[in-house]
Amino acid sequence: MAYRRLSKEIRSIHHEVNGIYGHRRIKAELAAMGHACGRHRVARLMREAGLRVRSRKRWRLVSSSRHALPIAPNHLDRQFSSDRANRHWVSDMTYVRTAQGWLYLAVVLDLYSRAVVGWAMHHRMQQALVHAALEMAVARRQPQAEVLLHSDRGSQYCAYDYQALLRRHRVVPSHSRPGNCWDTLRWRASSVR
Repeated sequence: MAYRRLSKEIRSIHHEVNGIYGHRRIKAELAAMGHACGRHRVARLMREAGLRVRSRKRWRLVSSSRHALPIAPNHLDRQFSSDRANRHWVSDMTYVRTAQGWLYLAVVLDLYSRAVVGWAMHHRMQQALVHAALEMAVARRQPQAEVLLHSDRGSQYCAYDYQALLRRHRVVPSHSRPGNCWDTLRWRASSVR
């Protein structure tokens, strides 16, 4: 009877955590609930119930810089501070896990205030995503002078349509090295204190 109840608790915990806990963490959860048992017993009951640990997804590339589209020079050149608002913006895309699945997120950030000035989310990584984030930034901030927008060399940021959108809003593109949106300095032993 105790085995059946323990097996039921293990299945319940395994289901609650979407299968990412192994026998050690499930044993810790059981101990927190007041159930005394060893990890080997938990491992055996999980095996008998056919419960397996679901491995986490590996990192995946969001955008690729391997394309024949034109690449702008790096105008920002690692100057990550600005003396006024709407002078230097940076943009990037990532993906976020939600209860409904993965969503792609494009963000535009003002380097002066470090505030997010534009963003867009969608379940598919499309060029329209970076368009929408830029349009929101321009609509919210309404810059009066030219703005420098720094991003990676992803095809979404180098596409002809996006470049036309930048010109229409008087935004100057700046692209970093491949795979490094922020184009940050490498750590040096002398800089670590």
